[in-house]
Amino acid sequence: MEHKHPHSRDNHSHGDHSHGHTLYDELVCHLPYAIYAVSLSLALLSFLTLLYFRGLDSHIVHKISHALFHNFHFMHIVFAGMGVMLTYGRYSQKWFKGIVLGSISATFFCVLSDILMPYVGGRFLGAPMDLHICFFKEFRNITPFLIVGIASGTVMASHHVGRQSMYSVISHFVHIFISSLASMFYLVGHGFLDWHKQIGMIFTLLLCAVVVPCTLSDIVVPLFVAKDRQKK
Repeated sequence: MEHKHPHSRDNHSHGDHSHGHTLYDELVCHLPYAIYAVSLSLALLSFLTLLYFRGLDSHIVHKISHALFHNFHFMHIVFAGMGVMLTYGRYSQKWFKGIVLGSISATFFCVLSDILMPYVGGRFLGAPMDLHICFFKEFRNITPFLIVGIASGTVMASHHVGRQSMYSVISHFVHIFISSLASMFYLVGHGFLDWHKQIGMIFTLLLCAVVVPCTLSDIVVPLFVAKDRQKK
């Protein structure tokens, strides 16, 4: 009787659920977690606005939101780098290529998700948004977060093979949650103080600004690059 090691790469079991390693399977598996995370972040910001921001001068709200945006933006980079390496490591062991991919993908999609898409969305909804891209000015602060994210993702992908899917789901959920907070605080800190008056549109904007880039970063891009390498 043949026995397969529980951590074998031939075993495609994701916890108690079996999934084929296709792009469709990955998207279906992760999308509900992404929606939960966006909803939770919006609920937490609503409590913060009603309990703390109410009555404060708009200049103070701007400064607090701007500071919180930076903090969550930096933490977002950790989980973006981690998510890339976790997915990439499930399909390829070419780690140098994965690290290069993780560095480029994490920084690009974090800027797209946390800054560019909220800025465009806020302008579209009529808010007097200002554009603030802090990547070059804050490179010294960003670098440690990027290194930690890629390093931790590489370690988890290479030494915890049987738990990669579990780590990937948890990482993706936290990634989406932190990214949505960064996007929301960017909106508030850079011109959209009355966001709660258009909360339905803000929810839709967050889903587009966060779910799409983060799913591309965590799943689509590393999956495409790793499988493309396998074919060669």
